[in-house]
Amino acid sequence: MGFDREASSSSNRLRSTVAREDTPLLGAPLPLSSQPKTFANVFIAIVGAGVLGLPYAFKRTGWVMSLLMLFSVSFLTYYCMMLLVYTRRKIESVIGFSKINSFGDLGYTICGSPGRFIVDLLIILSQTGFCVGYLIFIGNTMADVFNSPTVMDLNPKILGLAPKVAYVWGCFPFQLGLNSIQTLTHLAPLSIFADIVDLGAMVVVMVKDVLIIFEQSPSVEAFGGFSVFFYGMGVAVYAFEGIGMVLPLESETKDKEKFGRVLGLSMAFITVLYGAFGTLGYFAFGKDTKDMITSNLGPGFISTVVKLGLCINLFFTLPLMMNPVYEIVERRFWGGRYCLWLRWLLVFLVSLVALLVPNFADFLSLVGSAVCCALAFVLPALFHFLVFKQELDIKGWCLDIGILVLGLVLGVSGTWSALVEIFSVKV
Repeated sequence: MGFDREASSSSNRLRSTVAREDTPLLGAPLPLSSQPKTFANVFIAIVGAGVLGLPYAFKRTGWVMSLLMLFSVSFLTYYCMMLLVYTRRKIESVIGFSKINSFGDLGYTICGSPGRFIVDLLIILSQTGFCVGYLIFIGNTMADVFNSPTVMDLNPKILGLAPKVAYVWGCFPFQLGLNSIQTLTHLAPLSIFADIVDLGAMVVVMVKDVLIIFEQSPSVEAFGGFSVFFYGMGVAVYAFEGIGMVLPLESETKDKEKFGRVLGLSMAFITVLYGAFGTLGYFAFGKDTKDMITSNLGPGFISTVVKLGLCINLFFTLPLMMNPVYEIVERRFWGGRYCLWLRWLLVFLVSLVALLVPNFADFLSLVGSAVCCALAFVLPALFHFLVFKQELDIKGWCLDIGILVLGLVLGVSGTWSALVEIFSVKV
């Protein structure tokens, strides 16, 4: 088999360059997970703050079109996740030992340093993109809670700055401190808190949506037109981004033969949850649905608690999300050693970008199209094709190449669509 030679040379690279190229993004091996725990881990890896932008995407693209896109992207994402799993299993059956712990490890094994570089770059862009979204959410939500325009003050300011700008820069010194922590072991339990808050917020929002729907029935559209198709696809891809964690999750699974089934069930549950959340939010507020659905909740104790809880959650989640970025950047530019000034520079750049992006959902679409399409569709199909190309039949060739081309088309078109929305370019 033509891949034997590649696998052999890749295994030599893995053994000889552990300190640089083959440094996994995860640390020591974790205990093996049962099926329920694997189900929960998949949920935690995928569900995040991006779900709060789904009702706005439903408004832009129409609720029927959005549901079709959600279910299509969910199935395609699941299929590509399994492509990565099958590709790793194939390589390990050839090499005879397990060294592939992450997406980057797989890229390095198949394509050498260029493969690792491409995966690392996309992970950096996606993780920092998520963090930019977090800061946008925090800034806009805090401004909505404490500095909403009033009849007496239509344009509130904080020390001469717009409220969003003031809150983002207010987070900056504290984020410098949190991101200076060399090991985030002590912050890891906060990820559990983050997901509990996310799930709780989704439940509260959906309950309020149902109550509002009973009181009023705003007009809604089923289809928003082809012009917003790529915009909606970008948001959907962003919402399901989590493919970088599928290989570590499969490694930690006790019964690996049932991993595909558990992953499928978890993806199906998340898809139904996303669909219900987006549909209810849009049906409750119609054309008045805002880019962050929490902005539609209005005043009130429960609404304020939900908003502030999400802000606290994302504030402490940000350094956890930035940790893979630090590991990659420090490995490439600082010999794998801790570098404080590099971390501070990255936090500054993330904060600066957050100030330049006005709309939360538009930014979700941009990250989903420009980065997540490549991670979720292009690279899994490409890696699977390179490893299995001599064994694939015509159907297999068409599937891999078709997904690769689809990912490129969605990425390029969606990126352009999102940029048009962000900069209000009239074409």
